[in-house]
Amino acid sequence: MKIKNITDAGKFLEVVCHCKGDVELVTTQGDRLNLKSKLCACISLADYFTEARMDDINIILHEPEDFEMLTEFLVRG
Repeated sequence: MKIKNITDAGKFLEVVCHCKGDVELVTTQGDRLNLKSKLCACISLADYFTEARMDDINIILHEPEDFEMLTEFLVRG
């Protein structure tokens, strides 16, 4: 799932924390970082915000209902 235009990282991570399965951020090098891990989330999102690449992130969801929850957040904020 490609994600674009995240302006509130805190709210995004709050939604990620409520996901049932793992939510992995795929780096440009192909590494997968589990965003449900507070340390991985802080490091990876801080990097993406400082590089202004939040319109270029790809995440992998492991549960279908998590896709619905994240889509709802992206549409409604």
